[in-house]
Amino acid sequence: MNELVFIKNDQVVTDSVTVARVFEKRHDSVLRDIRNLECTDEFHLHNFVEIDYLDDGNRKYKKFLIKRDGLSFLIFGYTGKKSAEYKEMYIKAFNQMEEELKQPKLLTEREQLVAAMQLSIESDKRIDKVEGQVNKLAKKFDDELTLNHGQAVSLNHAVKKRIETLWKDGVTGALETKGQLYSAIYSQMRRAFHAPGYRDVKRVDFNEAKKWVGAWRPL
Repeated sequence: MNELVFIKNDQVVTDSVTVARVFEKRHDSVLRDIRNLECTDEFHLHNFVEIDYLDDGNRKYKKFLIKRDGLSFLIFGYTGKKSAEYKEMYIKAFNQMEEELKQPKLLTEREQLVAAMQLSIESDKRIDKVEGQVNKLAKKFDDELTLNHGQAVSLNHAVKKRIETLWKDGVTGALETKGQLYSAIYSQMRRAFHAPGYRDVKRVDFNEAKKWVGAWRPL
């Protein structure tokens, strides 16, 4: 029964060659019937598609692919006892094929393997994407972290050491007291590292801040 209909572009269809064979008509007569149907252009375009095909002698001819509604419209005028029988056969064939089309497709072993590989690749891509996002967030988080206690103490000691060295060497610039030196270095450090205080320097800038302190000189 299913030779009456077949799947084309995920739709159940038949064709004019099959209709001619089933209803024992000349194919050119079926083509004429289709072209002369008294239906709207929209209905015709939706239910009949004219294509080329090769016969057994490798000669090219025209035929129509026909959807269910188009077939019903076409064979409505075909009369006789056999015609009624063939109409019923066609209806059953369309129903059966459409039911089969609705059923989940059983994959071959090769198709299952390909699907599993594709799923694995897609999963790996999703994992890589998530890891990338996590790494990006981690880096952003790290970039925003301020000095831990040990780093803050170390930076403060570096400031004291620098100020004591400058004071001892008499390098004070226009400043007159050690307190002014401390005030100047902390003030300039805040501007250099965009931090409210030395404890608020970013962890990623810790080494750079220590180098900055070691090279600082009063103006």
